[in-house]
Amino acid sequence: MSQLLLRVWVAVVHRPSYSERGQSTAEYALVMIAAAAIAGLVVMWAHKTNVISGLFNAVISKVLPA
Repeated sequence: MSQLLLRVWVAVVHRPSYSERGQSTAEYALVMIAAAAIAGLVVMWAHKTNVISGLFNAVISKVLPA
């Protein structure tokens, strides 16, 4: 019985560790997807409220005074 317990303990203690090489790539991909989603929401909001055209008109009126 003690041989069996010793074998189980050795197997648990010396089991191979799992590689985490792909984890940072997956985290990076999730962050990029979240950033793209937020940027898409900002662009949709700016397009719907005409903020971009107002900003463009303000810049043009400062650069080219009438």
